[in-house]
Amino acid sequence: MGIYDIKVIKRENLQDKEVSLSEYQGKVMLIVNTATGCGLTPQYEALEKLYRKYQSDGFTILDFPCNQFMEQAKGNDEEISSFCTLKYDTTFPRFKKIDVNGENEAPLYTFLKNAIEKRDNKGFSVKNVLLSFTSKLNGKSGKKNDIEWNFEKFLVDKNGNVVKRFAPTVTPEQIESEVVKLLKAE
Repeated sequence: MGIYDIKVIKRENLQDKEVSLSEYQGKVMLIVNTATGCGLTPQYEALEKLYRKYQSDGFTILDFPCNQFMEQAKGNDEEISSFCTLKYDTTFPRFKKIDVNGENEAPLYTFLKNAIEKRDNKGFSVKNVLLSFTSKLNGKSGKKNDIEWNFEKFLVDKNGNVVKRFAPTVTPEQIESEVVKLLKAE
């Protein structure tokens, strides 16, 4: 099974719509688990900037809200979408709230975590150490490849290969060169 065989639920016009990730075939994708009440939530602004800059070149961001880490994605899907649109003017695709770890984790996240285990932390920091410690207390099932926190990112190439996994503290600006490299690849 490949990433294009996976189906996810998108919330459109107040209705759930099943979407196959094959709709994004041929695009570079950045898949992010997000939260609206997290210290990293301001990353939405940089994510939107990255999306707008490269969208016409075949880049997209897929936003999957998740409430598993200290319940920082409270509210229903409409409330989350309204918050992101009004506060950060986001226009990239947003999907239904999911679990990224544990018994009820979404098949997409099982696939992503199995495809690439190692995170790129873009350098050591005390913030990363604290984040890792906190994540052990919240939302993790104890598996080595679990998502650590909100805003962990997976970069997928045009052929559906998961090529990089970034720690939550890695910013969209730090990922931009990787996106450009994949967009230029044949």
